[in-house]
Amino acid sequence: MLESEQRPWGSWHVIDVNHGYKIKRIHVNPGCRLSYQTHQYRSEHWVVIFGVATCIIDGQVVTAGPGESVDVPQGAKHRLCNEGKQELVIVEVQHGAYTGEDDICRHDDDYGRHE
Repeated sequence: MLESEQRPWGSWHVIDVNHGYKIKRIHVNPGCRLSYQTHQYRSEHWVVIFGVATCIIDGQVVTAGPGESVDVPQGAKHRLCNEGKQELVIVEVQHGAYTGEDDICRHDDDYGRHE
């Protein structure tokens, strides 16, 4: 069975995983955002399915709507935000030597989950 987790900001669901990659569907509640974080072992590619994503990557703000995508290089500080009034749904493709959940270094978090 593939992983799925509820988080304070919404939820994520693994669609597929294999050596070198993991694919997730991420739901972000209106007005919520993920932690400002980095990954040592993977890059990420976000494709917006529904809603509008406000993405912060190394301090730069990028907005993406349905059908648009954003790349997060390995090691870049990044955060996914939903500043809208409807749910944000993205597909995240992780690529790298390791895609485990413990490859998260949080630099800022609205929910007190600092490392």
